[in-house]
Amino acid sequence: MDTPVDTPVNTSANTLVNSGSLSRRGFLASAAGVTAGLALAGCGDYRPATAREANAQAQLPAYLPYKGVTTAMPATADGVAPGYLDYPAAPVTAFPDGPPAKGPAIDIMTLIFNPVPPPEGRNVLWQNLNKSVGCDLDFEITPVGDYPAKFAVTIAGGDLPDAMLMLKPDQNSAATPDMLDTLFEDLTPHLSGDNIRDYPFLANIPSASWAPCVRNGGIYALPMPRPLSGGPTYTRLDLIDKRGLDPNPKSWAEFLQLCKDVTDPKNNQYALGDSITAWNFVMQMLKAPNNWRAENGKFTWYYETDEAKQALDAVRRLTRAGVMHPDTYSVLGKAKDWFGGGQTVMNPDAPAAWNDYYTNYAAATKGFELGYMMAPGYDGGAGGQWQGSANYATLIVKKAPRSRIQQILRAMNALAAPFGTDAYLLRKYGVRGPDHTLKGTDPVLTPQGQAEATLPTIFATDAPFTLYYPAKPDIVNTQYAFQKEAVKVLIPNPAEPLYSPTDSKKSKLFGTLLDDTRKGIMQGRLPLKAWDDAMRNWRKEAGDRIRAEFEQAWETRNS
Repeated sequence: MDTPVDTPVNTSANTLVNSGSLSRRGFLASAAGVTAGLALAGCGDYRPATAREANAQAQLPAYLPYKGVTTAMPATADGVAPGYLDYPAAPVTAFPDGPPAKGPAIDIMTLIFNPVPPPEGRNVLWQNLNKSVGCDLDFEITPVGDYPAKFAVTIAGGDLPDAMLMLKPDQNSAATPDMLDTLFEDLTPHLSGDNIRDYPFLANIPSASWAPCVRNGGIYALPMPRPLSGGPTYTRLDLIDKRGLDPNPKSWAEFLQLCKDVTDPKNNQYALGDSITAWNFVMQMLKAPNNWRAENGKFTWYYETDEAKQALDAVRRLTRAGVMHPDTYSVLGKAKDWFGGGQTVMNPDAPAAWNDYYTNYAAATKGFELGYMMAPGYDGGAGGQWQGSANYATLIVKKAPRSRIQQILRAMNALAAPFGTDAYLLRKYGVRGPDHTLKGTDPVLTPQGQAEATLPTIFATDAPFTLYYPAKPDIVNTQYAFQKEAVKVLIPNPAEPLYSPTDSKKSKLFGTLLDDTRKGIMQGRLPLKAWDDAMRNWRKEAGDRIRAEFEQAWETRNS
């Protein structure tokens, strides 16, 4: 789950909020990293922002599910995404009255994980998307690893695009409620309650994805929705079946034994290849908190629980048993390749990885077959499933006249057109002929389409997650079955829609430090008691303050 050292929160210029006299120059100096003292000296009357103000409530948009395309695997109120075996032979016309967002071009600053697509002049998908929407969508695309710095520099420079992706505060400390209030549009009048009816495809996005878009008592962003079920622990079912083993252990002890049984060092095959996701899986066996636990308004971080230490010890036992890939602790970023190539047999991963594994690895392996494993209860019974983040990130819109905001929202509504519409087909698969061919009624990307379809529309906004894989439609039934199991045991993160200034400033630093300690314990280089020392330091330096801010925010949202 979606991932620099900053100055202490009480001395940061980013904790200043507009009270009517905050000048643009003063704000941009703050964003550039000037100290609070200098900013105060030149900009008049300020008051410090509080978690309470940042987390003030707003009426969420009404949820109006799209019902234009029926399926035997429908979305459910508890978070199951819909599944489709085929694309409709006659896609629904998304905009029967013509392009919905006619007007000037819209600049969108966003990120990408894939290679950058061909530019608009050589990109048939992009050209036709612009025609469909009614205006030029000028995507400014930055590789994901460079995006936080790009965001901060853009905010500091003041030359803002019309819309820009905003990562979650714990991944981007420049993304503050004060910044939103000063530079970006409060979309509440356009989107709250039944106002969303003007944008029916945005109204199709579930409420859980809208909740983190609320700051300062208003809706300041658009969602980039993701499935609440989260991802499973994927299994190489072909490798497990080959040994005649049960792929569904009923307890920690059975899981440990399965890991031993599938490990075959002579043939370079191991149970697992990533210690962090293995720890996450054991935590879900223990029904541990999903980042934070809230009990009667009192917050507990998952790292500081007894379950965290128990999971550390469990993964240390896995390491000692020799079931972890030998490069687990020394080589980063290879867990997916090891799993796809059969060097590991189990790998917890994101929901979208299901299709990716078949696309990228199945052709090279005869009999390649994926299964999934639910976390069993540590001592038997049912385990838990950490609820996935409701959004990858959000999209914020620069302050502008009402008519311009409406045009931008109409364009984003077009980018949220759901599965089964002609607009979805164009956005995901481009133009029939150059970008895709049809196999039955299903689009199959051509090499040109594979390059052009990396246009990062999903990192502006998107339709709700949909289960669909035309290259192997039978896996959709399995994916749907997983989600139905997962939503029964979901453990939500109560802090997801809340803002803590200290968490925004400190969590990335402490995440790096604590990961080093966590890996040291699981590898056996550090004693288990080192975790107690790490937690004492975290509480002293940041944790108790983060806790207090989340508790205040919780009280504000629930009062």
